[in-house]
Amino acid sequence: MNRKIYPFPAIVGQDELKKALVLNVINPSVSGVLIRGEKGTAKSTAVRSLAEILPEIDIVPECPYNLSPEDSARVCQICGREECSENKRSVRRRVPVVELPVGATEDRVVGALNLEHALKGGERRFEPGLLAWANRGILYVDEVNLLEDHIVDVLLDSAAMGVNTVEREGISFSHPARFTLVGTMNPEEGELRPQLLDRFGLCVTVSGMKDAEKRVEVIERRLAFEENPEKFMESWQAECDLLRDKITAAKALLPLVEADRTSMMRIAVICMEAEVDGHRADIIMLKTAKTLAAWNGRKAVSDEDILEAAKFVLPHRMRRQPLQQVGRA
Repeated sequence: MNRKIYPFPAIVGQDELKKALVLNVINPSVSGVLIRGEKGTAKSTAVRSLAEILPEIDIVPECPYNLSPEDSARVCQICGREECSENKRSVRRRVPVVELPVGATEDRVVGALNLEHALKGGERRFEPGLLAWANRGILYVDEVNLLEDHIVDVLLDSAAMGVNTVEREGISFSHPARFTLVGTMNPEEGELRPQLLDRFGLCVTVSGMKDAEKRVEVIERRLAFEENPEKFMESWQAECDLLRDKITAAKALLPLVEADRTSMMRIAVICMEAEVDGHRADIIMLKTAKTLAAWNGRKAVSDEDILEAAKFVLPHRMRRQPLQQVGRA
């Protein structure tokens, strides 16, 4: 079934939300994004439509881990799917977007070891979970604040390490789990623990628009999409292609972007003034600033990149308010 997806560039406003998602696509080491806001503010629409404008990736046919042929040989020695390591064919597929339901069990998330098969046959058999399917893609968790804390811990650990490890009855299995974690939540329904908040690289807060013209524009575009999805998507195809090309160019430029010691000192001072705990904010801010520079087609981090990065990295970590006062001394 060909599901119709609302075009990413057609989302009215919500510029910070869209940029935070794009930054994570360009540089997954930014460590995901938490989107906070009331219902009906395009949070879910933005995440689902993002995959439609991403460059396709090469994967081994039917691989449950979305591996490329270059990566498959090492992993398949553990997985047992010899056809992957022996067959170097690949297919082009869209970046996977995997949605994690609030009621998911830990086995559903991380996967499960078939102990009966191991005991009878002497071989390990792993049943992949959502983290396997999300490898090299996006793992989307709606209402992340309603998940059990131990599930959130597993997600954040896997996202940070890029590996998912399952251990049961002395049997262990690991597989790649490099994904961009996107969580959405309505603060009115409860907050995340501070230590979990800190694990999300970026955070944005979205709200309904206060401008009547913009609200009418939202209505008009949505009605046009519902009336004729194919025509609406076609009218935005050029914008989608431009955005896809810009993302591809930024990914290629990112390894060349440099930040001098002065920029790093600026980041450290801003984080100290914000009274954030630990050093995670400093590192994520540097990565975000570099990604912003690449997004803007530059090879050096500027003060503007650092200040913009602070708006994404500090709000959910800082104890000093308001953010606008930070770094202006």
